[in-house]
Amino acid sequence: KAGIPHVEPPIAILESMITIRIHLDDCGPENGPLLVVPGSHRRGRIDGAQAADLANSEAVEMCPVPRGGAMLMRPLLLHASRKAVRAGHRRVLSLDFCATELDGRLQWHAGGETDGAA
Repeated sequence: KAGIPHVEPPIAILESMITIRIHLDDCGPENGPLLVVPGSHRRGRIDGAQAADLANSEAVEMCPVPRGGAMLMRPLLLHASRKAVRAGHRRVLSLDFCATELDGRLQWHAGGETDGAA
């Protein structure tokens, strides 16, 4: 991801986080809105096989959001989006917030310079 190393935080940190998705464009049924499995964030970390099973066996809900609208979600919520069937943008500004301090072994990426990788 643009030369910035990414890791998956410990579950305790993920459980304390919330994400706000601010939609810069309309995101309706035809341009790939977020699909979620309600309540899945309460199951902890879900691996790929479990995710496929949940997505096929549970009620998946579509989350259309109008331009200028916002959606709050937990990062652990099982979510995905399909390809748009109508040409157009679906730009979203996604901000993650955490109320938990990181232990001394981890740190949040503060932006700016990367490790030099292009």
